[in-house]
Amino acid sequence: MHPRTARMATRALAQVLVRPNRAAPLLAVLVLMALVLGLVHTAHSARIKDIASVSGMRKNQLVGYGLVVGLSGTGDQRGSDFTVQSIYNMLDKMGVRVDRATLKPKNVAAVMVTSQMAVSSKPGSRIDVTVSSLGDSTSLLGGVLLVTPLKGIDGNIYAIAQGSVLVGGVSAQGAGASVSKNITTVGIVPGGGNIERAVPFSFNDQSDLTLSLRTPDFSTAVRMAKRVNESMGSAMATAIDAGTVRLAVAPENQGSLTTLMASIENIEVTPDHRARVVVDEKTGTVVLGQNVQISPVAVTHGNLQIQVQESADVSQPLPFSNGQTVVTPQTNIAVNEENRKLKMIEGATLQELVEGLNALGATPRDLISILRTLEASGALSADLEVN
Repeated sequence: MHPRTARMATRALAQVLVRPNRAAPLLAVLVLMALVLGLVHTAHSARIKDIASVSGMRKNQLVGYGLVVGLSGTGDQRGSDFTVQSIYNMLDKMGVRVDRATLKPKNVAAVMVTSQMAVSSKPGSRIDVTVSSLGDSTSLLGGVLLVTPLKGIDGNIYAIAQGSVLVGGVSAQGAGASVSKNITTVGIVPGGGNIERAVPFSFNDQSDLTLSLRTPDFSTAVRMAKRVNESMGSAMATAIDAGTVRLAVAPENQGSLTTLMASIENIEVTPDHRARVVVDEKTGTVVLGQNVQISPVAVTHGNLQIQVQESADVSQPLPFSNGQTVVTPQTNIAVNEENRKLKMIEGATLQELVEGLNALGATPRDLISILRTLEASGALSADLEVN
């Protein structure tokens, strides 16, 4: 419920209670119903199309091998024999006879071309393609991808790619230094792939439909089936397992599944998820799920620092004492240990967990160690995933 709506409903309820009349009980019930409906509306809900995919509606991976030409000396080096062979074969097919030993591929780069083709793509439609350097090219900036056939896993050609390569990085180098930003050996050709063959699939010819949850969960699957049955007015949906909901298509809807799915995919469902903590040790990133809980536990976290300093003092004898000058080493050792007391964390909710860890002054790196220790002690009621 919007905060302004909640305040208005609260004031209305207060006025009803302060100035009672015959309609007061009815008004009070109506106000309370508005509050309840508002709270239900604020629960996190998502459309079926956002949390599940429909059977058959998938993307197919395409791949091909090609050449990017027009580079400014940033192409493959002399040692890239497959690039030289590719240039020789291409020119030979065009009727140009050249000596392979004279070819210099510094303005040409061998690349792998990849793309994803939706099952609904038809001949004539266009798709984006990604171009990745295969050899030792330093940059694809300014290059043009030559005609490249893209094949599916079955070996058939489904698209033809060609066009100017757009690179999202930049690099420059001199005799003594170089600088680069982002990746310059991978680029894209927007709309560079032209579909030549469609995937043999007809959505409307299916006898039934299957909804596959992107994040399998038993509660979400059961809720989805229940919401579909309520909205469609028939028991057509059945939760098969944690990640699958099967839809039985009535005879009157056979052959028109597109219209049926247009009505089903916008139904809102409140998804449920397992409590999970995801930790990325490389960057120090920690993501805590909403349902993360910990048992009452006492936590302390401190650092022990030992600093050793070495110095040398010179002992100089008095004049005419026949003594010798000697060097006396001096070592200073300082031990500093943070005095942090035990903190009681009763993390019944995510907010209390975060507040408890912040009370310890934990940094992201410290938080990773604390979460690992909590899991080892059995106090963390969540899946800990470390990347």
